[in-house]
Order: sequence, then structure tokens, then C-alpha cells
Amino acid sequence: MGQGAVSRLHDALAAIDAANRHDPDRREGRPAALLYGERMTAELLRLFPDASEPLQIAARGQHIERWILNRQDFPEGRAGYLAWRTELAKHHAARVGAIMADAGYGAEDIARAAKMIRKEEIKRDADVQALEDVICFTFLRWYFAPFAPTQDPAKLERIVARTARKMSPEGRARVLDEFDLPESFAAAFRA
Repeated sequence: MGQGAVSRLHDALAAIDAANRHDPDRREGRPAALLYGERMTAELLRLFPDASEPLQIAARGQHIERWILNRQDFPEGRAGYLAWRTELAKHHAARVGAIMADAGYGAEDIARAAKMIRKEEIKRDADVQALEDVICFTFLRWYFAPFAPTQDPAKLERIVARTARKMSPEGRARVLDEFDLPESFAAAFRA
């Protein structure tokens, strides 16, 4: 990787971090979106040390400015939740694309990152699937423990099963190796 590539990657990641520093959610002592982006990068580099620049940027910017669109502004229920998530993905992809353009990336790299962020062709595109595996690992490692007690046990089992279904076979196997899951949850990752 040449010096120019290192610089533009650094510039893009720094711009994403600068945007995410404005997150008003500071439950963990730091802006939540900033912390999430750092955790995503750490998991990505651990799981996929040879990740492409668009994948590195997509991982860092996957939740850029997540607080901009409030869940409460969408209808209740699963349909409202999915509409909110779709609009968030569009926002994240557009913001990351603008940041990448400012950092000197071309249209092809910008389109790749946007495709990953919008989760287009999951299970068919290796980079999109890699990002999804990183998202699931980040959730399991950092967010599952505080989230689980807030959920009805039956609903929680459905969430775990849905998480497992999103992952690649290699990702599911790695979850079983790295996490000490209760049998009811582990079964979802063996399926």
C-alpha cells in the first residue's frame, strides 16, 4: 500500500471518527457511535487482517451518525424497525461515500463501501458477508450482555437465531470457538 493510500485511508477513518464524536449517547463514557466504530475496526482487523480499504471504511462507518434518524420517528413494530434500518443504511452509505470522495477515493471504491453498508448481496458477496460477520461479532462481544436482560427469553432466542443465520459458516464456527454460549444459543450457531 503506497503512502497516498495510507493517507487517504487515515483521512477517511479520521473523518468518520470526527462525525461520530458528536453522538450525544455517552452511556459508556464516550460517544457511542465513535466507540462502536473503533470496536468494529478492532473486530475486522482481528477476523480479516487483509481487509480491503473499502471494507475497513465500511466497518468504521457502518453506524456513522446513527443518532440522526430516531427510531421513535418510525412506526412501531417490525415493519417500522426495518424501515428505520433501511433509511439509516442509506444515510450511512451516503455519508461514508461523501467522506471517501473527499479523501480521494474513486467511484468504484465508494460504490463497494456503500454496497457493504447497505448489506446488498449478503451471502453472495464476500466483503458484504465479511462485514456482516464483523457486525455480529461486535454485537456478541460488546453489546449482547447488556442487551440480553432487557429482552423476553423467547424473543432473545429468536434474536440469537437471526444473528446466527446472518453469519457465514466460518463465522458461526468461530463464534462457537470464541464464546461460551448457553446450549440454547449455541445450537443456533451449529445449525
